[in-house]
Amino acid sequence: MPPKIDSEKCDACGRCVEVCSEDVFYGSTVKRHPVISYPEECWHCGACDVECPKDAIYFYIPLPMRAKGRSVAETR
Repeated sequence: MPPKIDSEKCDACGRCVEVCSEDVFYGSTVKRHPVISYPEECWHCGACDVECPKDAIYFYIPLPMRAKGRSVAETR
């Protein structure tokens, strides 16, 4: 599942776009809410979530996809 962005919290800083190594947010621009252009390319690394200063990004990872231990979704 790709990241979800809370548009009320997001201040359109563009940090998630810059840090994404898989270009999931391709085509997004600074000062505009990020667009998830390639959701299937998301590796659930959590870099965008960690980089977000407003805590506006979250992941829902289905139980079968979770690795042993804590997932990004459980750190919230």
